[in-house]
Amino acid sequence: MGHQSAIAACSASEHDPDADWSLPGWLYTDPEYHALEMERVIRPSWQIVCHVNEIPNAGDWRTIDYIGESVIVMRGDDGEVRAFTNVCRHRAMRLVEGTSGCAKKLVCPYHAWVYETDGRLTGVPMKSDYPALKLEENGLAPVALEVWRGFVWVCLKPGVFPTPSEMMAPHEAEIAPYRFEDMQPMGAMRLRPRDVNWKNVGDNYSDNLHIPVAHDGLTRIFGKSYQISADDWVDRLKGDLVDKPSANFWERFYQAHLPNVEELPEENRRRWLYFKLWPNIAFDIYADQIDFMQWLPISPTTCLLREMAYTLPDDSLPEDERRTMKLVRYANWRINRVVNKEDTWLIERVQQGMASDTYGAGPIGKSEVCLRSFARKIRALTPEARLHKAPPAGWSKA
Repeated sequence: MGHQSAIAACSASEHDPDADWSLPGWLYTDPEYHALEMERVIRPSWQIVCHVNEIPNAGDWRTIDYIGESVIVMRGDDGEVRAFTNVCRHRAMRLVEGTSGCAKKLVCPYHAWVYETDGRLTGVPMKSDYPALKLEENGLAPVALEVWRGFVWVCLKPGVFPTPSEMMAPHEAEIAPYRFEDMQPMGAMRLRPRDVNWKNVGDNYSDNLHIPVAHDGLTRIFGKSYQISADDWVDRLKGDLVDKPSANFWERFYQAHLPNVEELPEENRRRWLYFKLWPNIAFDIYADQIDFMQWLPISPTTCLLREMAYTLPDDSLPEDERRTMKLVRYANWRINRVVNKEDTWLIERVQQGMASDTYGAGPIGKSEVCLRSFARKIRALTPEARLHKAPPAGWSKA
């Protein structure tokens, strides 16, 4: 059964015989499963690189590195945004270092092969020395790319999972008023290594039951309004700010001074809205800004968080409103800094527990719809994920 067929067979409308069990602990520590998961889950998935407004000019580029590949997203001289692997076609040298830059041409630092901003190979020193060389056949290797509402996504193995626009189609009406495509970056990309399996980050993000237990701040500002739902490819979570002033200064400040953003529907003006897209991308959407977070696997027990905040330009606002919005965004950061610290503490200890010989798989509640949705897809891709204990070594080669 192909990957798409396997997932279709375990869609939300189909019965999953293991629906009442979480994913087993060995999937969060086992190197053999990790290698298979990278090929079946991460390589075919869509990953955010940047926003188009971060590469406004010809030659601007951004990179993303994951599962042994480095990908360049670059705006060409013709204004088009394209993606290529960061690999010279001569001796596999990386063409650029770092996460961002601008170049009129990409020149390999090893032997000075020259590539245009559209990926064409146009310069080779001692070209006559290469009998087999055809310039038109040795341009940079392209990578599948989609721009969804301003965000640039790439995929190393397209056609297995839906594109970002396909995944988010059911939510477009709700997203549209936030004007993602007009957003500008607020600060630099934050990179945060974590000593946990990448799935533990996503599981925690979509977990509803821990909010009143572990996040006092969110409980104070949301009350009992926190809700979650899941469709086939996207988890939707939301909490509405309550009117009762919080005992915490920054929470109370945010409640009191959040501007009334009139271009948003009234019910969204005091709403914190979250979307998690399969398998490892999340958007935190506020009236004052949006954040995206991505958790990239590094090893069976480590991952890297990429985080970035974006805002709409404040140029049209009066000076006093710009000042207030700036302070509100700072309050937002102060609130979520505490939440992130609490979540990090939790997932590190869950990761430790996943390595225990006494843990197999845990019962999962009916209300944990997002965890059920994620686990259903993982089990569809790899049936061995139904086993509560790891099979004998070599199982993935059988």
